[in-house]
Amino acid sequence: NNLNGASDTIIAYCFANTDGYIKSGSYVGNGNADGTFLYTGFKPAWFMIKDVSNSNNWILYDAQREPYNVMDSYLNPDTAGAEESGSIAEIDFLSNGVKMRTGHVAFSGSGRTYVYLAFAENPFKYATAR
Repeated sequence: NNLNGASDTIIAYCFANTDGYIKSGSYVGNGNADGTFLYTGFKPAWFMIKDVSNSNNWILYDAQREPYNVMDSYLNPDTAGAEESGSIAEIDFLSNGVKMRTGHVAFSGSGRTYVYLAFAENPFKYATAR
């Protein structure tokens, strides 16, 4: 009843990793002040992360609102809150992935498990030109 009750509305978002376009996965944080590096194989335009070891909110970064590193402005898409920012939530979008700039528990806490989803800024690996 908690997941599939007769009157419940269920929404599922399903993604498949596609080289040069989308990358999803999980990792364990290192708690290091230098943060964790995630290899995506492309420069992200959009990156969302969730600490599944805790009840922290989803965190969303994008290159449209903050096009330069160090990025510290983010949204919590599972709340009605406004954009937030701060030095505890600094990350970089690199040519081949995402680098956490701190060991904050929201995305790099020691021993915590995180899930993430990233979309490429320039998804043209398999483009066919004429």
